This record gives sequence, structure tokens and C-alpha cells, in this order.
Amino acid sequence: MARPAGSKGTQYLYLTTTGRRTGRPREIEIWFTQRGGRYYLVAEHRERAHWVQNLKVAPRVAVRVGRRAFPALARVVDARAEPELARAAKRLSEKKYGWGDGLLVELDPAR
Repeated sequence: MARPAGSKGTQYLYLTTTGRRTGRPREIEIWFTQRGGRYYLVAEHRERAHWVQNLKVAPRVAVRVGRRAFPALARVVDARAEPELARAAKRLSEKKYGWGDGLLVELDPAR
């Protein structure tokens, strides 16, 4: 499988959220970038994405990148309140994958 233009290293992150209705773990495979020790995801379908709806209800998530697995706190980045962060993270996604349009989600493994 060919990597998207500009990708380096690990291409996918595995995010496990807790189902907002079922309470069951839900895992997705998704593109990601890193900045300042945090991970950034872009939800193409914005708030309609089930994984985004799940993390809004239960922000404690599990993350797996390569062989490394860890808990993290997830949040939707408010692009109006944090425009610099939103622009920087979207630029990283555009550089790595050639795409970065959508709702930005931050995963903080330190919390």
C-alpha cells in the first residue's frame, strides 16, 4: 500500500473511544500528526463522526501508535479560540497526508 504524499514514519494511529450509547470500546484507524507531545486527528465528517460524538461524552480514550499504547484525554480543538494551534495542526496534516480539512481533535497522553 502506498503512503500518502509527504508521510513519514507511522501512518496510522488506533483510537479507542467508549461508545456513548453502549459503553463498549470502539476502535478506529485514523491518520494523525504530532506536535508538542500531543497527537492531532482530523475528523472529515466533523461532529457527525461517531468517534467524535463518543469522545465528547467520554474524553478518556486509549491510543495505539505502532507498538506503543497509552491512555489519553481527547478534546475537540476550538479553532476560533485557538486559531494558531488549529492552523499549525492542519498544516502538519496537509504536509504529511496532503489533506487537513475537517474538525481538529487533540489527544493529550500526559493527562
